[in-house]
Amino acid sequence: KRGREEKRIACWTRSAINMATKTKKKATKKSGAKKAASVKSKIKKKTAKGSQKGDGLGSVNARAKNAKWFTSILPTGGLSLGLGSLAKSKVKKSVLDYEEYHKFENGKAVNQSKAKGKYADMVNKYYDLATSFYEYAWGDCFHFAHRLKGETLRESIKRHEHFLASKFTKNLKTKKGERPLVLDVGCGIGGPAREISSFCGVDVVGLNNNAYQVERAKTITTAKREAAKAAIAGAPSTVLGNCDFVKGDFMKMPFEDNSFDAAYAIEATCHAPKAVDIYKEMLRVVKPGGYVAIYEWCLTDKYDPKNEAHKVFKNQIEVGNGLPDIRTTKECKQAMIKAGFQMVEDIDLADCSPVPWYEPLYPTQGYFSSIEALSSLKSSPVGAKVTHGLCWVLETMRLAPKGTTRVSSVLQKGAIGLIESGKVNAFTPMYLLVGRKPSK
Repeated sequence: KRGREEKRIACWTRSAINMATKTKKKATKKSGAKKAASVKSKIKKKTAKGSQKGDGLGSVNARAKNAKWFTSILPTGGLSLGLGSLAKSKVKKSVLDYEEYHKFENGKAVNQSKAKGKYADMVNKYYDLATSFYEYAWGDCFHFAHRLKGETLRESIKRHEHFLASKFTKNLKTKKGERPLVLDVGCGIGGPAREISSFCGVDVVGLNNNAYQVERAKTITTAKREAAKAAIAGAPSTVLGNCDFVKGDFMKMPFEDNSFDAAYAIEATCHAPKAVDIYKEMLRVVKPGGYVAIYEWCLTDKYDPKNEAHKVFKNQIEVGNGLPDIRTTKECKQAMIKAGFQMVEDIDLADCSPVPWYEPLYPTQGYFSSIEALSSLKSSPVGAKVTHGLCWVLETMRLAPKGTTRVSSVLQKGAIGLIESGKVNAFTPMYLLVGRKPSK
């Protein structure tokens, strides 16, 4: 009789534990949902008058399909699909229109004023065409990094992001129980935003004017959250980071003044037609006393505007990376000061990188010199040629849209320009600018 009673008690105890566990999971799930919603509620939006939508030939249906069926096995976004927000039939026209912005004749970019005037359309066309290629070769973080010897590309990218975050998070102050709200200007598909949010314990809002990239950012973030459900059950959702993504023109940001505790940009403000104008917008949306940190693409003092070879690689970088015009380090620093920032720091990290920043594009010690070199094979010249050949085969078989191989050629041209400029130290993708918004 006593044995039956003990079994009954043990059974009841197990049931109670199971119920408590289920209740905890539900409560955690709800609190996570509330937390995710709270990021949106913290965003103070406004109507941005005069901003450029720049959606070009894209469509909602094409964007949804391409984002859903993207596969990292192929550079084309998926078999028999289009690219970015573009349907299959629109790709060739888009790449031809894009190339027209960067027409280069007699050592001069003849349509530069047009590229600046219609920057949103030009940049959107570029990222609709290029994003699948980037994600195929680089994962979810589309940027270079200060790299140490023996460090993989992925490790250096994360450290590069953490270093930037250290520049704008060290003095963050918020009310008790609140997390700082940080803006990622030109967030790509959200890789750095997710990393910085989880690493620094801040809520990040990613701003991007390319609808396809916003869609991918949300899709990837949701997938990562689903994959981390087991961890959420045992830890607060804040440990895993909290991000939201907004479509908008960074020259006319859809946010009220003083909305964010800090802001950053990683190789994104180089797409702006005027540096001072994008910096002014970042200053406007950050709270007084807040910090802004930027990795900027710049020409260095080694660039010679009279050297024909230098003119060529400058144009190659612009056409291959969606830039209206590359600015110098001096111009960017002056623009930051003119925008109203108190300059805190500026340094070209390429000058102190033990491994050349262009190593992912051109392994300087050979492709088989190390595991680190092999990890960059997809983005290297050899990898680019293999990708180009694969695009040609898929396009010939009508499994990729017409114009895909041409997109590959544009990106190869950009890579050549980056490599050649890097070899002579005439260009840097990691000029660090740190500014503080005056308290009054």
